[in-house]
Amino acid sequence: MLTDELKEKLVQTALQACQWSYSPYSHYAVGAALLTRSGRIYDGANIENAAYPTSICAERVAAFKAVSEGDLEFEAVAVVTRNGGTPCGSCRQVLSEFGLDAAVLIADGEGKIVQETTVRELLPGAFGPQKLVE
Repeated sequence: MLTDELKEKLVQTALQACQWSYSPYSHYAVGAALLTRSGRIYDGANIENAAYPTSICAERVAAFKAVSEGDLEFEAVAVVTRNGGTPCGSCRQVLSEFGLDAAVLIADGEGKIVQETTVRELLPGAFGPQKLVE
């Protein structure tokens, strides 16, 4: 269970990361902060590109930072957008690979949590590694 203090730390980290967003096309800045079982927090901002398919979301930036450092068990993620938007389908899929039961905190541009859920609730019927061996 996440304490209020830890929730606040995650949201504030995501809010800071949101300021690093490179979103000159959509003007939709997103920041994320990912807590792993090891206790480390990884941040990420969305990065757009003129060749749109090469852009990447903040949640996946944070996830890939964690995984690339061997931190494979996700506990929670905070996502900040100006209007409290939820992670896209691709981000939900990536998060589910490493933390299907991870808490998801959705916050607006002021840092107010507008929704608390889990990856499992955001991606019912998730396709994961176990499906490849069934």
